[in-house]
Amino acid sequence: MTDGEKSRRFEEVALPHLDAAYNLARWLSGGASEAEDVVQEACLRAFRYFDGFRGGNARAWLLAIVRNTWYSEWSRRHDAATLVPFDDTMDDAGPLAGWSDGARSDPQALAMQRQDAERVHRALAALPVPLREVLVLRELEDMSYADIAMVAGIPVGTVMSRLSRGRRLLAAALRDGPPRPTSAAGGDVHAGAGAAPVRRREGQ
Repeated sequence: MTDGEKSRRFEEVALPHLDAAYNLARWLSGGASEAEDVVQEACLRAFRYFDGFRGGNARAWLLAIVRNTWYSEWSRRHDAATLVPFDDTMDDAGPLAGWSDGARSDPQALAMQRQDAERVHRALAALPVPLREVLVLRELEDMSYADIAMVAGIPVGTVMSRLSRGRRLLAAALRDGPPRPTSAAGGDVHAGAGAAPVRRREGQ
């Protein structure tokens, strides 16, 4: 495959999924500027290794690269001593610190019935990243459990567990009010971060 053919083929495979790539990066990073940088670096990596793409689900393939790019960049920029491992074995019967236990209602139904979109987005932005990413991929990107497992690099059973836990915490936050949103490193997210299922526009 010539360089020109590779470029054309890459555009056909990757460009239709840039909106999803930007959405995931925005929700992971909490900011538009960092999300742009993550997507740009992920696209460079994807193009570099495009010869190894053998077909299949191009969106899941690209989003996995976006996620890995963000995690590698975030880990490099932050002191490892500040990282708190996420415990998938935590008993789902109890909420995380600062959250009230809530009904297991569907978060989208709650949002439509009782909450406005801004409050839903604030609550989602306040979730731990491992829960937030599976909710974004499932609820906003409508991905299957298998595809989410591929993107996040976790078993399908873990995807289902994190979705259940994330939905429960989100429902509790919508009922009782979420805590102040925090970034992945534990700091406050600036106003507007993760404020919407953002769609990247041509030329932005």
